[in-house]
Amino acid sequence: MIILGIDPGLAIVGYGVLEYRQDRFHTMAMGSIETPAGIDVEERLKMIYDDMCELIRTYRPDEMAIEELFFNTNQTTAIAVAEARGVILLAAINHGVKISEYTPLQVKQSVVGYGRAEKCQVIALVKNILKLGSELRLDDTADALAIAICHAHTRGSLMQDYFNEKKKKLR
Repeated sequence: MIILGIDPGLAIVGYGVLEYRQDRFHTMAMGSIETPAGIDVEERLKMIYDDMCELIRTYRPDEMAIEELFFNTNQTTAIAVAEARGVILLAAINHGVKISEYTPLQVKQSVVGYGRAEKCQVIALVKNILKLGSELRLDDTADALAIAICHAHTRGSLMQDYFNEKKKKLR
């Protein structure tokens, strides 16, 4: 199975493409989509959408795993990230890619074993699990890879069923 992990944002969208077969990971691609500040939000959203469509066409993921939004302070940032997340989801849906969503707590729990882990712990374990060295530079990319790893670990499990049921009750 090929999983596209996404850490959404307006300025930087982290992505990681993992092939997961027989409990083994192969990193196919990782990086970021970056949009310049100072241009219209609509143009930035189009850039994200176009680049997401290109990633999907290039790597043909079976499934996408994306981080759910969690903001407790800056509402303006939350709206911009929500808009970016919307075009990312639209790109996946338009290409027939199944989408799963995870909270930061779920990702940390799956990758590190502790839901309140520090970012440096997540990055270290992502590097270890995927056998990456210094090529993992951006936090956004590390987060996207962690989301993809979380999806591989929880997909089809009772844990995934539990997460989905919980989300349905919240909506």
